[in-house]
Amino acid sequence: MAEMMEMETTPVENNNELALITPETQPKRRKKKSMVWEYFTIEHVSAGCRRACCKHCKQSFAYSTGSKVAGTSHLKRHIAKGSCPALLRDQDNNQSTPYTPRVGGSEPRKRRYRSSGSPFIPFDQDRCRHEIARMIIMHEYPLHMVEHPGFIAFVQNLQPRFDKVSFNTVQGDCVATYLREKQSVMKCIEGIPGRVCLTLDMWTSKQTLGYVFITGHFIDFEWKLQRRVLNVIMEPYPDSDSALSHAVAACLSDWSLEGKLFSLTFNHQTSEAGLENLRPLLCTKNPLILNGQLLLGNCIARTLSSMAKDVLGAGHEIVKKIRDSVKYVKTSESHDEKFVQVKDHLQVPSEKSLILDDQTQWNTTYQMLAAATELKEVFNCLDTSDPDYKLAPSMEDWKLSETLCTLLKPLFDAASILTTTTNPTAITFFHEAWKIHADLGRSITNEDPFISNLGKSMQEKIDQYWRDCSLILAIAVIMDPRFKMKLVEFSFTKIYGEDAPAYIKIVDDGIHELFLEYVALPLPLTPTYAEEGNAGNGKADESRQGNLLSGQGLSDFDAYIMETSNQQMKSELDQYLEESLLPRVQDFDVLGWWKLNKMKYPTLSKMARDILSIPVSAAAPDSVFDITIKQLDEYRSSLRPETAEALICAKDWLHYGSEVSSNALVKMEF
Repeated sequence: MAEMMEMETTPVENNNELALITPETQPKRRKKKSMVWEYFTIEHVSAGCRRACCKHCKQSFAYSTGSKVAGTSHLKRHIAKGSCPALLRDQDNNQSTPYTPRVGGSEPRKRRYRSSGSPFIPFDQDRCRHEIARMIIMHEYPLHMVEHPGFIAFVQNLQPRFDKVSFNTVQGDCVATYLREKQSVMKCIEGIPGRVCLTLDMWTSKQTLGYVFITGHFIDFEWKLQRRVLNVIMEPYPDSDSALSHAVAACLSDWSLEGKLFSLTFNHQTSEAGLENLRPLLCTKNPLILNGQLLLGNCIARTLSSMAKDVLGAGHEIVKKIRDSVKYVKTSESHDEKFVQVKDHLQVPSEKSLILDDQTQWNTTYQMLAAATELKEVFNCLDTSDPDYKLAPSMEDWKLSETLCTLLKPLFDAASILTTTTNPTAITFFHEAWKIHADLGRSITNEDPFISNLGKSMQEKIDQYWRDCSLILAIAVIMDPRFKMKLVEFSFTKIYGEDAPAYIKIVDDGIHELFLEYVALPLPLTPTYAEEGNAGNGKADESRQGNLLSGQGLSDFDAYIMETSNQQMKSELDQYLEESLLPRVQDFDVLGWWKLNKMKYPTLSKMARDILSIPVSAAAPDSVFDITIKQLDEYRSSLRPETAEALICAKDWLHYGSEVSSNALVKMEF
């Protein structure tokens, strides 16, 4: 008050005369409390007329004329309803998901704590429900969590105005999220220029019900390899001959993929009758591609796991001894300290750390054996520092452990590719498969009967895989301009010896036969037409070229082209094979190369697009090393099949929506 009394008089210009306003005569102005004044300033337009100007977009609004005051409701609508374009841009930059604020009703005034310049975001019940559904889907929380007292108390303290939701409500919200995401995925798949490859991963449950996880693999317009879970279909009788075929037929119908299916890869033991039920699905509205040989019943992940299981089974006694020793060290802090002291004293150079294995994941058992074997000197001397330790394996045991590690390492290295590469290609596994085949050939001739007998058992399984899949793997290698037929010839010579020419001829005939099937497709379906047409400038281009591209009235011309240029189209493949190999670079983008050369090889590039999308594994990355069949958890298997499918598929789609697509680089070492 003292400061106010001492305030100097202020000169004010009014009607060209200098007037003085003293503290006694100065009118009192009430401090504006509305939140809108954080976003607006008042401009004096003329005598008695004032307007509110938005700080963000500079739009002007009526505020007062004479004694009439317009109020602030229309100003609130401008900033809270998304009318301000500048504020809307800021909101889009700061929020991952757009939303629509609640319409109608004025917001009750409450104390708000926010940083200066932050946009006003009113509470929105619908948005909160949407985010809860996304959270449950992305993190696999149980739907019932919304009814848990702890969750309700947390939300009520966070936002008292949030109306608690029931199990049925959040289930409906999750299904609605699934349906919205499905529309986006369906639009993506409808527009792809090539075909789709499916993998079938059979899970089980405690109720002995089967759940077929169907994943689609395809190459998009940008020549990027894409992978999406399409369906999770419950099969009451998973061991029946019709289980897989029923699931595939349902998927094809659900996603309108009849005529677009290129290959099937599955990991479930299937009878010959089951295979015959699947084979026709490959040629539904399709040419009979390679007589149905693109039906891959051998998943490479399951083949490698089966071989690893044989190795660990043969050495189960030594594995148990080493596991007990590792358990002794890792389950006690004092034992672990003594182990480290002995290691430091002996100056053992190993950098590996001891781990206790998960017996359902064979890679952890291999890593446990490999680490323990490198630290065997420490185990052998541990009893000198820790008299209670009496579990040390013998030297013979350690020798056997080294043998097990030698046999497991090639399998581990190959399977690891499936976990480190988002979309592994058949090119890489052609090399891995024949390398394992060659290693086992040497093991069979080993003088040690344990190694020899185990090598024979393992080779039977890799031989079966090679018989089923070598043609597809070889054709994929030919589509790599760094290798073409040369790597096939080299590898087959190593594997088959004098019989190699016969097997090489099978591959050569197979790729020419497949190429002829693509040549037989109508010209408007080739990449040159389809991609350029779809990637054009919209309806104007379509209207100009529609009659030509549709082929109306030109069917005879198409037939003439087919007859007169058949030899020229066939030579497209031969021309590619005769050209020299590209330099062998590790991080080579084979899909990028075909994208650049699609105009040079219009038909062959279309074939390459489909072949290079063939997956070699039906297992998800986190299931590659599983020894047992995947089991759906008790909670999700208790839900309705449609709800379980919605939760699993939507999680996959939301995950890929937030990630940058893989560049599909093929990395190989020689």
